[in-house]
Amino acid sequence: MKLIKQFSKVAIIAASVAMSSAAMADEPMNLDALLKTLEQGQVAQTKENKAREAEFKAKESEQLSMLKSLEQNRNAKLQDSERLETQFEENEIKLSNLSDTLSKRMGSLKELFGVLQQVSGDSSNKFMTSVVSAEIHGRSDEMSELAQKMGSTTRLASIEDIEKVWFELQREMTEQGKVKRFTADVIVNGGEKQAKEVVRVGAFNLIADGKYLNYNSATGTLSELTRQPVSRYTATAGELQKATSGLTDFALDPTGGSILGLLVQAPTTEEQIHQGDTVGYVIIGVGIVALLIALERFFALMLMGMKINRQLKDSTARDDNPLGRVMKVKDQYPNVAYDTLELKLSEAILREMPKITRNLTLIKIISVVAPLLGLLGTVTGMINTFQAITLFGTGDPKLMAGGISQALITTVLGLVVAIPTVFLYTILNTRSKNLLLILQEQSAGIIAERSEKGA
Repeated sequence: MKLIKQFSKVAIIAASVAMSSAAMADEPMNLDALLKTLEQGQVAQTKENKAREAEFKAKESEQLSMLKSLEQNRNAKLQDSERLETQFEENEIKLSNLSDTLSKRMGSLKELFGVLQQVSGDSSNKFMTSVVSAEIHGRSDEMSELAQKMGSTTRLASIEDIEKVWFELQREMTEQGKVKRFTADVIVNGGEKQAKEVVRVGAFNLIADGKYLNYNSATGTLSELTRQPVSRYTATAGELQKATSGLTDFALDPTGGSILGLLVQAPTTEEQIHQGDTVGYVIIGVGIVALLIALERFFALMLMGMKINRQLKDSTARDDNPLGRVMKVKDQYPNVAYDTLELKLSEAILREMPKITRNLTLIKIISVVAPLLGLLGTVTGMINTFQAITLFGTGDPKLMAGGISQALITTVLGLVVAIPTVFLYTILNTRSKNLLLILQEQSAGIIAERSEKGA
């Protein structure tokens, strides 16, 4: 109230000042007029203050009513909170008691359900990667859902669920001993899907059109292996595809594809040859040259030997064989002494020797040079390997093993060329020496015959 009175006084003073200012602006005001004006302003201000006080009192009761209502609402909420807290504590006690009762009543079944849950989870992973799932779909998802169901504390496995696990495990074992045919979409190497007859060999391998297939467990699709194993394995796959009954040999991968994956990664003979690079190609080139020369010499010496054997049976000398040309020397010099005839025959034999031993030295040289070329390729490859180790370190063993393997390929190629070349040279050299021995033997006979006549 004091604040209101002070406010009223200030208002009166402000009004009087305003009025006096207006009066002074118009005309001068005497003291009586000024007093009367202040009295009128004070009366009007008092009425206005009383009206404001009445309005404030009316609102004060309204505010008190609202405050009382909110306090009642708060008290009701507090009572509800206390009631719910009490109910929550009682429910926790009941839940604990019920859980203990459930554990006691379950007894050994709890352990059984735990084992069943574990078996279901393991079976789900097993069925996902098993090639049997390429024919029988959905087994992995069913086992996974059953494992999640038994992992819940509010749901228990039923007799049907237990029998389902038993049935699927028994079916997996049964299918492992069967060879079955079914039709499925197969992704060929070109990326196109084709419906083909697929042969499943137990839980180990899948084949179609004589080719091994890969089962992708993530997408559930079948696809041909990008690289098939060597022909001796794919041949058995083709025979199994065609067979309708009986026993058939088949290259089985008992690991379900691990060994097969390693086999297809192994380089073929052609790829190993290409690993030899330039030195390897040179070794193969000289080997082919040696082989061609050896074949030419083999047939030439064989033909020459046949003609010499025919000449041995005929007393008339012929010009189509070395022995006949040597024997003609006797007819050309019928009256010379036997020592002169011996020199003439030796000269004739020496004249035939290059024709008999032609290119044999080249074969021998190739047999010696081939291993040296292989050693050259090995040293070059090892240099490249150590340079790669210098750049990239020894963190990747495959990098070192691949480089060393590539370096040793040239050594293998050199030995592969040298070993048969040595045998070929030995055979051809022996055959040529035998022919020369026949010429020398017949020449000695001619000299002996001339010596007897001279005596």
